[in-house]
Amino acid sequence: MSVLMEGAYEFDFAPVPKFMADRKLVAENQIPFYARWASKFIRFSNDRQSTPFDLNIQLFLDHLKKNPKIQDWQVTQAQNAVKLYTDHFPSGKTSMPASPSPETGMRIFPDAAAVQRKIREALRIKHYAYSTERTYTDWFQRFHDYLTKIKKKDWESKGADEDDVRDLLSHLAIKGHVSSSTQNQAFNALLFLFRYVLQKDLKDMSKTVRAKRGPNLPAVLSVDEVRQLLSHLSGRDLLVVHVLYGTGMRLMEVTRLRVNDVDFSADTIFVRGGKGDKDRTTVLPQAVIEPLKAHLEGVREMHAQDLAKGFGDDLHACAARYVRRAAKPARRASGRREESCALKAI
Repeated sequence: MSVLMEGAYEFDFAPVPKFMADRKLVAENQIPFYARWASKFIRFSNDRQSTPFDLNIQLFLDHLKKNPKIQDWQVTQAQNAVKLYTDHFPSGKTSMPASPSPETGMRIFPDAAAVQRKIREALRIKHYAYSTERTYTDWFQRFHDYLTKIKKKDWESKGADEDDVRDLLSHLAIKGHVSSSTQNQAFNALLFLFRYVLQKDLKDMSKTVRAKRGPNLPAVLSVDEVRQLLSHLSGRDLLVVHVLYGTGMRLMEVTRLRVNDVDFSADTIFVRGGKGDKDRTTVLPQAVIEPLKAHLEGVREMHAQDLAKGFGDDLHACAARYVRRAAKPARRASGRREESCALKAI
């Protein structure tokens, strides 16, 4: 591990990838990149040993931004890697080290606001969805409230353990009458909290009272009901629903679909960064092909018109969404159409 010695960082590169893989801190295919950025940061810091550590981080990121060969997404990746490194490696400890015992009068756990921030950082490093970020931070707040208001336990001086998690889950089932899926969601959120933020393992959870799964069958629409629903839609909305219904894709996956992700020759759609940050392919339904081709022709014509007027650039599809976000305020101010700059499939 890296240790602070006489003002300099000695970086032992070998353990870093294994540590990241064992802890599942980042996706496996991204471990070499994160480890490389951490290595570059340490070498950068060693040349500036008299500079405060926090300032070195900002100087390092500024140095990357000035390099024309390094793109913005790489700077963001480097920033995440440095954050991960500073949380886990410089002292050989974790980002949330336990303070001495309560007898010393010091805190065992960080304050709730710091934990919320660490949860968000850990989720973003692992590329979880924003909806998951909101859900997990909400469950931590409910867990914190349960400990401090119901169990009357001081979070910062006494901390929390698997007994507290078990008590909350049982409380949700017995008094909260939550569904099994809600209880499982709470458990997953707290498991993430302990494993990746507090760096503590939850042990025996077998005594937890489990919420009973109801015998209800899932409610589904009949074929006639689907036809009635589709009859009230038109234009792009109808196309979106057709793709959702025909491919089984999630709504956010459809809205992020790029032109290059659709392969008409193989009748497939390439889904990038789906749930769990995983890529996959799915079948392109025959009924969607012609409407989708017609829609793409309209988008290309609109894009060509905007280019002729000096709006937008002829960008690669993968870069378009980042430009679209950055240019959104300017487009609104100029009255330009929202779709003009993005080479989106839908």
